[in-house]
Amino acid sequence: MTQAFSELSLAEPLARAIAEMGFSAMTPIQAQAIPVVLQGRDVMGAAQTGTGKTAAFSLPLLQRMLKHENASTSPARHPVRALVLLPTRELADQVAQQIALYAKHTQLRSTVVFGGMDMKPQTAELKKGVEILVATPGRLLDHIEAKNCVLNQVEYVVLDEADRMLDIGFLPDLQRILSYLPKTRTTLLFSATFSSEIKRLAGSYLQDPVTIEVARSNATASTIEQRFYRVDEDDKRQALKQLLLEKGVKQAFVFLNSKLGCARMARALERDGLNAVALHGDKSQDERLKALDAFKKGEVDLLICTDVAARGLDIKDVPAVFNLDIPFNAEDYVHRIGRTGRAGASGIAISFVTGRDVKQLAEIEKLIGKKTEVESLLLGSDQSRFGGAPARQNDGQRLWSDPQARAEVRSERPTRIRAPRASSDPFFDQPYQPPATDARPAWEGSAQPASGRGLSPYIKSRKKVAALFRPMAVAAVESSTEAAS
Repeated sequence: MTQAFSELSLAEPLARAIAEMGFSAMTPIQAQAIPVVLQGRDVMGAAQTGTGKTAAFSLPLLQRMLKHENASTSPARHPVRALVLLPTRELADQVAQQIALYAKHTQLRSTVVFGGMDMKPQTAELKKGVEILVATPGRLLDHIEAKNCVLNQVEYVVLDEADRMLDIGFLPDLQRILSYLPKTRTTLLFSATFSSEIKRLAGSYLQDPVTIEVARSNATASTIEQRFYRVDEDDKRQALKQLLLEKGVKQAFVFLNSKLGCARMARALERDGLNAVALHGDKSQDERLKALDAFKKGEVDLLICTDVAARGLDIKDVPAVFNLDIPFNAEDYVHRIGRTGRAGASGIAISFVTGRDVKQLAEIEKLIGKKTEVESLLLGSDQSRFGGAPARQNDGQRLWSDPQARAEVRSERPTRIRAPRASSDPFFDQPYQPPATDARPAWEGSAQPASGRGLSPYIKSRKKVAALFRPMAVAAVESSTEAAS
């Protein structure tokens, strides 16, 4: 049975903010986690991506911290009391915006710090004092070492998407950050996937946690239709354009494994007339935020991205996700396709499978507990919507996949005829004549050619050069003779 937020008896400022955002009924993870967090218990929550985990920890923490709100301008009256750690900059920025919306009718302050941006504006915000600090681990450590923030009064710690933080090597940073916090605190751990490493981390830093699983671990949303197509590596771009046309998809995430492949695919699709933008780790933070904002506003149709956009990004009404590359980690597949079908909406996730993806596909099947069916995709030749590019063309990687077409192109190329090389020496252009038996080398001055003609003007006679030194033996004999005389 669906529960309403009104049943939680939240404070009036929070209830008003929720109503203004249009939320009335709680999702399963919110219905189970919020009452437990309000009791001050540690929580380890597992839920499918897109089910509202941010509100599940934000609302109860704000409710518990309302006793500390004040209108004082002194930074000392606004110490950091809640710390939220996330793996990516985009996710940190998104969570900070949501927390600010929930707390807009209160006097609780919040801010976000992450890498890729100048530290000075972030330092200025921290110096003013904030109760809720949202951060990525690396940049938070920079501010701690610069003594821009003090964490000795933190009462609540949230590790969101903790499995991703472990995947990209944040465990040493997490341990350092947690060492600056008080021993007595409430720790909340939320993620869509729970691995053995996550459970060991929970055992180390959570005190008697309440485990909340609203769905089978690592399960995918039932509202997402999953399709797998067998496609050659060189045909992925054409297959993407064809499926966009056939499915009538207006906006989609397109995932690749590498930053270089992501940038190349975005440029190629732009040349084909599609409205696409790249999002990957080599772009500056300002470029990444602008690309994400344009995609949210609908100004961009295709967001070509790496797994930096696979976690937690809440963009509503995105109808499709394309996996041009099967992810190396099976857990990333669950998070990737979770960018569609959010909040009960329907969506489609299409993955391209090559011969090299057999192992990764088997790991995905094992993780989600479902057998996948790989379909064949017949590529057509009608590309008029995308600029009239001929079918099977591969943008410089190969000219044609059809050997007959390749032979026709070669036959149409003009034949180049090289002009004969100009003669450089008339002597060498004459036919060969065998020399006389008593003939001497031509370069010796006394030699006369057998045919009676003179030497070539291009051949110079050998000059006599004086010896610069005498043999050592002769010099030794002469010196001994002079000494004896």
